[in-house]
Amino acid sequence: MRFKGNSSLSSAWSSGSLELPFKLDFDEFEDDYPEIDNQRFYGFKQLSLSNNFRDESFLRDTVVADIMEDAGVPSAKTSFVELYVDYGEGPVSFGLYTMIEVIDDTAVERVFGSDDGNIYEADGTAVSLAEGTFASIADGFQKENNEDEADWSDIETLYTALHSDLRQSNPAAWQAQLEAVFDVDTFLHWLAINTVIENWDTYGGASHNYYLYNNPETGQLTWIPWDHNEALKSGGRSQMTLEMTAIGDEWPLIRYLLDNPDYYETYVNYVDDTSHTVFEPEAMTARYKELAALIEPYAVADVGQAAFEQAIQELITHTYNRVTAAEAFLEE
Repeated sequence: MRFKGNSSLSSAWSSGSLELPFKLDFDEFEDDYPEIDNQRFYGFKQLSLSNNFRDESFLRDTVVADIMEDAGVPSAKTSFVELYVDYGEGPVSFGLYTMIEVIDDTAVERVFGSDDGNIYEADGTAVSLAEGTFASIADGFQKENNEDEADWSDIETLYTALHSDLRQSNPAAWQAQLEAVFDVDTFLHWLAINTVIENWDTYGGASHNYYLYNNPETGQLTWIPWDHNEALKSGGRSQMTLEMTAIGDEWPLIRYLLDNPDYYETYVNYVDDTSHTVFEPEAMTARYKELAALIEPYAVADVGQAAFEQAIQELITHTYNRVTAAEAFLEE
């Protein structure tokens, strides 16, 4: 059992709150205690418990994960739980948490049918894949499996393809080279959804909150988004606009791909699709209200009735505003 998170942990800790984010690993110490080798809890090796930091609706992680899954973008599943902890005074309620499927535990195998390929968690400067970060790839992309093979050649190949001179001299050849090692379509689909719903706490605004899986069936590294408690909010990093005109070479997966006419057209089509399908305002409003009714007693006990109702209304308003913005972008 360990704490997890950055701001979600430090904020709770500094305020003296017991509602800390936790992660459980049921065979972490199997090398020291062979009797727990491959120990599982109802089939899970790990459980990740989010304290819904900065989210008085308690819905963001769940709603965004559902949007991604409905769109066909690989995503973790979630579940609401009321967490009780006995730290010597009997069971004490820590309130409403969101339990999130761990990517390298069950999510990859569930989505792809296998987890034999390399799974990387991205965190650190190098995960921007910007020019000059090649030497730090091993530091930024943490291997979640196949650790004994100290080999990051697939990420290195992606970097090399991304920065190839062919991008300028022969765009078609550059596309073919890039697509041989990277699932471009999934990335562009994710990028469109992420930008329509508005989420800056990820690639393009922050150098974390995604995984890459090297799918053995395709040989491509596939994008898997992670951690959505800051999504569905206005503001944040202003450069993450639908037009993406303010994004520079420091985020080459966005800048280089959207500078390519074929890829830009794919991105625009996914923006259109997102606003009319998985993020359609009336359907989303019904979804917010359905989930709010499910968790209301627990959320109200934590933040109060007025704050919870306001948070749900803010989600609804935000959704309509973002679809309006998407429609204006598509008309340009």
